[in-house]
Amino acid sequence: MKTNIQDINDAITLLWGKLENWGEQGILLLPNLLVALVIVFLSFLIARLVRNWLEKFMGRFSHSAALNNLALTILYIIMVGIGFFLALNVLGLDKVVVSMLAGVGILGLALGFAFQDIAANFIAGVIIAVRKPFRVGDMIETNDYQGTIERITLRTIDIRQVTGELVWLPNKMVFENPVTNFSVRGSRRVDLEVGISYGDDLEKVQQVVIEALQEVKNRIPSRDIEVMYDAFGDSSINFKARFWITYHRQIDYVSAKSDAIIRIKKAFDANDIMIPFPIRTLDFGIKGGEKLSEELQTITASIKNGQRLNGGGQ
Repeated sequence: MKTNIQDINDAITLLWGKLENWGEQGILLLPNLLVALVIVFLSFLIARLVRNWLEKFMGRFSHSAALNNLALTILYIIMVGIGFFLALNVLGLDKVVVSMLAGVGILGLALGFAFQDIAANFIAGVIIAVRKPFRVGDMIETNDYQGTIERITLRTIDIRQVTGELVWLPNKMVFENPVTNFSVRGSRRVDLEVGISYGDDLEKVQQVVIEALQEVKNRIPSRDIEVMYDAFGDSSINFKARFWITYHRQIDYVSAKSDAIIRIKKAFDANDIMIPFPIRTLDFGIKGGEKLSEELQTITASIKNGQRLNGGGQ
């Protein structure tokens, strides 16, 4: 019993000694601790002031809000991290600093393998922000999606399709696949495929179409209207009418194409130019064929002869 009480007393004495030792060391470290806290506070303050100051000037050199925010955030984290390392150095925790750096490296490597797709989207977003192949408001087509860009972030590109749906496309998909930007030049060519009858005057048709498209909506007067024949169809001679329009939104293209179709139809009606329906020719006979009218006449004559014979027999 006495042995147990003695062991407890020894343990309490040892613990109390440790606490006294820690208290003495804490008192000795108190000035360094205050200095370390001041360093951390100043690092946050200086990092915030520098970020706010640079934010006013970054817009002059880069118009990408996402890229500016990324650069400022990285700078802010670096400055705060330097403050923490200085504070640990003041406290004499140099080994802790080295261990933290090693841990950060290992952690970064592990996260890199675990979040490869996120990292790929992030890097692709940075490259897109630097190269600027398109901007918010541009009409693009990529990965079988066509629409207007509403937002560009470091992870996705938000596209509002012409039918109204909002699509979030990962930057990696956009970066690795072809992208058609319809808005980059502010103009676009409209191609119309039309067919006319084999009996119409081709040169007259060209002139009629060119005159009909002179006042089409949004057309660029400095660009010539082109009417080119390109194929002999089953029931028509086909041509393409091409003209250029100013382009800012998809409605510009759609309305110009619709207006062109209306004008061509009215011009054809006024000039007795026919847009033929699909026609099929029936070929009776092995060689050369026979006209359907002749075949019908033969059949009709046979029927009449048969009726006469039947009547005579009765």
